[in-house]
Amino acid sequence: MTTTSTLRLAYGTNGLTDLRLSDALALLADLGYDGVALTLDHMHLDPLAPDLPSRTSRLARRLDALGLAVAIETGARYVLDSRRKHHPSLLDPDPDARTARTDLLRTAVRVGADLGATAVHCFSGPRPAGTPEPAAWQHLADALIPVLDAAATARIPLAVEPEPGHLLSDLAGFHRLRATLSGPPADVLGLTLDIGHCQCLEPDPPAACVRAAAPWLRHVQIEDMRRGVHEHLPFGTGEIDFPPVLTALRDIGYQGLVSVELPRHSHAGPDLARTSLSFLRATQPPPRPPNPAGPAPEPQAARAEPTRPAERDPATAPLPPSVPSTGGPRC
Repeated sequence: MTTTSTLRLAYGTNGLTDLRLSDALALLADLGYDGVALTLDHMHLDPLAPDLPSRTSRLARRLDALGLAVAIETGARYVLDSRRKHHPSLLDPDPDARTARTDLLRTAVRVGADLGATAVHCFSGPRPAGTPEPAAWQHLADALIPVLDAAATARIPLAVEPEPGHLLSDLAGFHRLRATLSGPPADVLGLTLDIGHCQCLEPDPPAACVRAAAPWLRHVQIEDMRRGVHEHLPFGTGEIDFPPVLTALRDIGYQGLVSVELPRHSHAGPDLARTSLSFLRATQPPPRPPNPAGPAPEPQAARAEPTRPAERDPATAPLPPSVPSTGGPRC
């Protein structure tokens, strides 16, 4: 399907934590965003507080009134453990702790289904000290199976994000997880691609990463970044060449949200939401006109796996060394 529309731009609420959720949504709608990437957290739709279904129902009506699409993100720092960031993870040595994270993700799937979300995002977490790498990959696959089952039932994409410093840190790691699942759940698994992370550590340029990820791409996060440094930066303050990235997203027919991800900049959130939208609108390519000469290509979700250079097989290629965290938002 050749798209004749522009990309659907969103902003992450993890970059608007100084605002009430109602105020953040009104801001984004007033600025002209198409959607919001909602991080479930204590200040924005707390997933552990009482009466979640009725709160979610009210939010659904609000989003509809504002005309905002939504993706669900699950990178809240202290939502499960008030003293340890991002604990427990899907890789925790304690099976009960892994289950707590799995249960949170299943809750996120239910919220996403009730909101009509474009995708539900998650990530692996770092490999715990003392856990052998093969065991860590198996823990990740086993912990995700109930989440994937819930996502399949809800008919909503689950999109795992490669995160610098985590076990699943890059596109090669995503394909390793798919190979580890090696069954029907793998067909439900999608990908969250963070454009800054591609600049940070992928061997290929971000635009090439977009094209390589096309068959599995369900959610996109975007910000500026520098090579080898995991620090989310406002547009124009890093090293990314954005026109090829946005052109690649248009060319693959990507239909999900492209969400600005600046979780360390809430103090300037309203202003950055405004300037980020202006930057992306000025940078993205014009829409392609319909092609009257022949049938349209298959929609993105139905495409076969892309042709890759013969010397590189992302499903089996060894993982490059992880980029250490530099105090970034989720590592």
